[in-house]
Amino acid sequence: MGRGQHSPMFRTLAFLFLGVSIATLVGCAVPGPMTDQTSDRRSDRSGGPISGSTRAPQGMSRDDWLRRVAACHLLRVGQNLDVAVTDSAVISAADKYGFRVDAIIERSNQLVVEYGSRGPALLEFATESCREVSEATGVTSTLVRFEPDGTLRSNWLRIDGVEISDGFAEKTIGELRRRRVVGLVINSPGGSVFEARKLGRYLRTMGLRTAVDQACTSACIDVLAGGAERYVTPNAKLGIHQSKVPRRFSSHEGGQRYVADAFLYLREMGIDPDVAIAAAAVPNNKILLISLSDALQTGLVTDVIERVE
Repeated sequence: MGRGQHSPMFRTLAFLFLGVSIATLVGCAVPGPMTDQTSDRRSDRSGGPISGSTRAPQGMSRDDWLRRVAACHLLRVGQNLDVAVTDSAVISAADKYGFRVDAIIERSNQLVVEYGSRGPALLEFATESCREVSEATGVTSTLVRFEPDGTLRSNWLRIDGVEISDGFAEKTIGELRRRRVVGLVINSPGGSVFEARKLGRYLRTMGLRTAVDQACTSACIDVLAGGAERYVTPNAKLGIHQSKVPRRFSSHEGGQRYVADAFLYLREMGIDPDVAIAAAAVPNNKILLISLSDALQTGLVTDVIERVE
């Protein structure tokens, strides 16, 4: 699903990343001899051509930019403890800037040694790097997984009709990891806002996608909002209303804070937070259906697709 991820160039670079990653990063990252990272030669280790000659962003050398692209790749490998992954923006950058794949991997290894025990600092740098690479390439930063033959892995976890209750987030996260998926199809009547936002933040951090092809209402919207890319089918139903305010927010002031938390969560996810204001105006025993055009306009949905693969 999504656009532009299955082009011939994308598939070629994906296969190359898989091969070089396994050869270089299996076990732990260990630095080897540096390749010529500033060369404009358009070839990878296997000799296949890689096009692209775009200059690095203003104020940054080509080598500095390579370092950031490599950090983004390293983030996805480290998050999943899996060398058969990278980030969609990294693959786009390899194409756009003409970076050889082995140079990206080599620099990833260097970063591990450079930062040593300063894991939090490396995580912060890698996270910011993914944001920068995504902005420079115009490609949303999302997790990409490869099958052993180098083709893209497109498995999704599906959850239909389940209420979001205590422990839902951890249970779902465990399944997402165990099944090595690239996204979550969620159709739910809602439930715990706390659990929904916990899962939503995990999905965004990991670059996982979300999709709805039946109905997603109430707290389920917060799970949908967490996807790095958010898809719905034409007949999908998206519904919002006031959440039941927990007892700790039972006062008038507490209720206002609860609405504010919903507002801030959506803004954190890059979605128009006025969706939270609209929800607060709908009684809990009613549902306001969001049209697909409004869902797209507010950023709650990034694309409408015919079906979930």
